[in-house]
Amino acid sequence: MTFLPIFILLGFILISMGLFTVKQQTSAIVERLGRYHSIKQSGLHFKIPFVDRISGRINLRVQQLDVPVETKTMDDVFVRLKVSVQFRVLQDNIYDAFYKLENPHEQITSYIFDVVRAEVPKLKLDDVFVRKDDIAHAIMMELQEAMNDYGYKIVKALVTDIDPDQAVKDAMNRINASEREKLAAEFEAEAEKIRIIAKAKAEAESKRLQGQGIADQRREIAKGLEESVEVLNKVGINSQEASALIVVTQHYDTMQSIGENSNSNLILLPNSPTAGSDMLTEMVTSFTASQMMGEQMKVQNAEKEKNKEKVKRLEQPRK
Repeated sequence: MTFLPIFILLGFILISMGLFTVKQQTSAIVERLGRYHSIKQSGLHFKIPFVDRISGRINLRVQQLDVPVETKTMDDVFVRLKVSVQFRVLQDNIYDAFYKLENPHEQITSYIFDVVRAEVPKLKLDDVFVRKDDIAHAIMMELQEAMNDYGYKIVKALVTDIDPDQAVKDAMNRINASEREKLAAEFEAEAEKIRIIAKAKAEAESKRLQGQGIADQRREIAKGLEESVEVLNKVGINSQEASALIVVTQHYDTMQSIGENSNSNLILLPNSPTAGSDMLTEMVTSFTASQMMGEQMKVQNAEKEKNKEKVKRLEQPRK
């Protein structure tokens, strides 16, 4: 009776030492006397104290491993890539995952280095950015084939970052900025071309309208002069005298208009008191001479027409 509480206490201790729990999405590897015995899933379990032991626990959840890799591209640019690999242990291959592979992270890292340094040197820097999904796919295929034998499934492989040297990034930014400046200059030149064409068209239209206005003005002046000559003819002044009078009147009207403007400069040529009558005489003489030349030209044209008629009449019998 004296040893009964001791035995009960020892039994309680042994039972407590034999009980253990396994968390959700975790498996425990139980060895008996140093040899694999069983795999325990989540829940409460019992092992024989001092005979059985938990040699390890396997995480069944999806894990992620981030691996930075530095390598060289085809155009001799060093670039740093960050590769993220998501993987998990297969439920049916827990034994292989625990006993066949001691350090899965190092194994996966080695394969990532091997694939990246085999694929990236085949590409130029610009192609690395464009074809990063192809690089990730090559990594996943290589890891899937290699890690499947060890009880691991590769869920996803991603190239999450591509970081070339800072000098290379600055050069790329300058190239991009230059291209944009070139495009902006082309657009500005095209806009300037459009403005020049529009301005030229506007000036041409303005000149056309200005010329049309001058022609209309001269036409109206001619009509006014014609009417003025007709009015003067009615009071006994012939055409030559009327034309001279109109010219002299316009001359003095012009001088009066110039004198009314305080900002204008008037230059008067030397003349005599008879300058007005002399100018009128000269105008009449010039108009008379012009009229005579016109009459002579009419006579000459009439004679030319007569000669042509004679030539035609002489040529008709010959035909």
